[in-house]
Formats: sequence, structure tokens, C-alpha cells
Amino acid sequence: MNISDTTAQAREVLFDLYRKMSPSRKIELVFDAYRTGQLLSMAGIRNQYPSASEDEVWHIWAKRHLGEELYNKVYGTSEK
Repeated sequence: MNISDTTAQAREVLFDLYRKMSPSRKIELVFDAYRTGQLLSMAGIRNQYPSASEDEVWHIWAKRHLGEELYNKVYGTSEK
């Protein structure tokens, strides 16, 4: 891993923290990061479609996230 703005010493501290972290905490961090990405994406959708309802925003996000083919298999064909 190459983190160009981080010193080798800081990377070692970070890696040591990850090594000591429980698997459940690591998974929690992954889920938190995923949710943050989802919220940021949905905020962008709200900005792009200011009149969209929360349900419409979610479906637009889901279609973008899953891709149209999988979205249609899971949720049915949609005009969103």
C-alpha cells in the first residue's frame, strides 16, 4: 500500500492498529465506510434531482449501484 502523504512511521502505527483490531471492528469500519459512500452518493442524487422523493432517490441510487440489469431483476423494470 502506498499512501504518499503519510510517513512510513505513521503507516506502521496504522497497520499495528489494524492488526490489533478485532474482526468484528474491522467489518464495522467497512460497513461505516460503505454507508458514508451511500449517503454521499444519495446527496449528489438529491442535488441532481431536487424534486425527487426519498423513495425515488433511493431507487436512483440502487439502479446506479446495482446496474440496470441487476436492479431490474431485483426490483422489476422501472422508469427511474
